[in-house]
Amino acid sequence: MRVAIVHDWLVNYGGAELFVEYLLKIYPEAEIFTLVYNKKKMGEHFKNCTIHTSFVQKIPFSSKIYTKLLSLMPAAFESFDFTGYDLVISSSSCCAKGVITPPMVPHVAFIHSPMRYAWDLFFDYRKRSGRLTRFFMNRQIPALRLWDYVSSQRVDTLIANSKFISRRIKKFWNRDAKVIYLPVDTSRFHPSDTHREDFYVAFSRLVPYKRIDLAVSACKKLGKKLVVIGGGSEMENLKKLAGKDKNITFLGRAPDDVLENHLQRCRALLFCAEEDFGFVPLEAQACGTPVIAFGKGGALETVVDGKTGLFFEKQETDSLADAILKFETLDSEGVFKKDEIIAHANSFTEERFISEFKTTVQETIKKLKY
Repeated sequence: MRVAIVHDWLVNYGGAELFVEYLLKIYPEAEIFTLVYNKKKMGEHFKNCTIHTSFVQKIPFSSKIYTKLLSLMPAAFESFDFTGYDLVISSSSCCAKGVITPPMVPHVAFIHSPMRYAWDLFFDYRKRSGRLTRFFMNRQIPALRLWDYVSSQRVDTLIANSKFISRRIKKFWNRDAKVIYLPVDTSRFHPSDTHREDFYVAFSRLVPYKRIDLAVSACKKLGKKLVVIGGGSEMENLKKLAGKDKNITFLGRAPDDVLENHLQRCRALLFCAEEDFGFVPLEAQACGTPVIAFGKGGALETVVDGKTGLFFEKQETDSLADAILKFETLDSEGVFKKDEIIAHANSFTEERFISEFKTTVQETIKKLKY
């Protein structure tokens, strides 16, 4: 069977790219189609794959400025030719699901999220943008929303990574989506007998919507130790926010063993984003670490309140600070049991994901035969 995997872009390695590697375990001979590909940044990942890039790849510095080329993305993905393929699988949080496939070639789209900046986070992105960006957003986004809706209608089967995303798909595209939870890679993160220490960890890409600023400001307010792991555009802003507070440490991007070590030793992970699904809370729980998370989005499906972690209600410093104090009280009472936290993380297995995904693909193929 000739399989094509369509992914938004391959320029940095993260959770979405890890998902593509899971697909390649199911379909190892699959070819990859993507907007742009930065071979250097991807390193060893996908080096043995056949990768097809769009015409955007030919634009100078495209792998750096691709986010500025949003108006070109629909045409770029629609330009791919899938004649001769038996199955197309798209991995999409932007435009990848908008490819055009022949009528009898099944297209299964795994949706990490409908485009945030086109729909529910449009006003937030616009507020954070400069005058020139706002000018183009106001003129381009309405047409992009129309294309996004229309292109969603030609997908044969939609899969959402969480109930939260399934609800967003229904809201913006008026389509039902099957929920298949992503697996946590427990081969990368393990519990240990290391004694837990009195510090917290915030780990993610340092971009605005991850709200690492809340972790910094709450720990600064309470005088708690915080280790921030990750890199991104918000690094300098976060360092300015931390000021000269010696309790706040920035490690930048760190290898898995450093991250694992800190997750094994910290008191809890602080997860402040409204995330679509979020690997990070499950990776922490695989280490036996409880999570203090913002109580919206995918975290509601990956963290069990009062058992594997605790939620805070508002994306505000005081709300997180109150949750940290509540957590410490419950933690001192032995509420968060390491074995139960690990068992919960291990329920998001790779085997379960592969079985459910393969079943959905077969159902889609069978449906198109009649």
